[in-house]
Amino acid sequence: MKSFITAIGTANPAHGFPQLKIAEFMSDAVSMNEEERQRLFTLYRATGIKHRYSVLPDFGTAFEHSDFFKPDEKAAMPSVAERMTLYRQEALPLSIAAIENCLHQLESFSKDKITHLITVSCTGMYAPGLDLDIVQSLGLSHSVNRTCVNFMGCYAAFSGLKVADAICKSDKNAVVLMVCVELCTIHYQKSMNWDHILSNAIFGDGAAAVIIQAEKPQGLALSPELFYCDLLPEGRKDMAWSIADFGFEMVLSSYVPTMIKGGIKELTNNLLSKLSYCVEEIDYFAIHPGGKKYLK
Repeated sequence: MKSFITAIGTANPAHGFPQLKIAEFMSDAVSMNEEERQRLFTLYRATGIKHRYSVLPDFGTAFEHSDFFKPDEKAAMPSVAERMTLYRQEALPLSIAAIENCLHQLESFSKDKITHLITVSCTGMYAPGLDLDIVQSLGLSHSVNRTCVNFMGCYAAFSGLKVADAICKSDKNAVVLMVCVELCTIHYQKSMNWDHILSNAIFGDGAAAVIIQAEKPQGLALSPELFYCDLLPEGRKDMAWSIADFGFEMVLSSYVPTMIKGGIKELTNNLLSKLSYCVEEIDYFAIHPGGKKYLK
């Protein structure tokens, strides 16, 4: 038995900003001098990112006019509780927008067919959670099987797809809805730590949804052949995500591209060897974005 991705949908928040406009906000927030400001703008240009989205309008203003980050108050940065309140408020409508965009790709599709729901996120959590809110908002059956994949970082979507694939291979009637939503910008850190500055330069907000089915339909039908996982344990300190008193703190060091360069060939060869393929036989690669240096 196989699983088939039959529809894909995405959604962005209402607030979108040019990358260099966000750089102005960041340099203003920590009162950079001219040399630091030029270094920051060089970094933002080097990412290759032109535009990013946020559930917050703040990044399109000067920092002193920020509403959520409240620079004029003694408590300079929002607490985890305040950020999670915002996550709960914004994650659902963004998820629903991605789901509706996904379902729109399927003709004559009834939501009653959905047997399983998988939610994926590492930028917020609450209970009863996003999965229950989606069930109620979409009017799904209360008997839909629910699975939550939380705090697994950038590769969490692959974990969700692995779960969906296993479900479809064990149930010929399975129709799985998976939605990923991340609100990275609500965890902005006002910091001159360049690891924080680098993470602030790359991540944005958005959502994506897919339908995965056990039965091959007409139209789009992408079938995963293999899931493969490997580790470079020596890099565990160079890319980390932890819950601090004032938000979730991302550590993303400038060493990460070098580490990826040193390990990606072996990982790719190991993956393809399990399918008896070689690199020359692959027409396209889909690579996780992270700025130009991460992709070279």
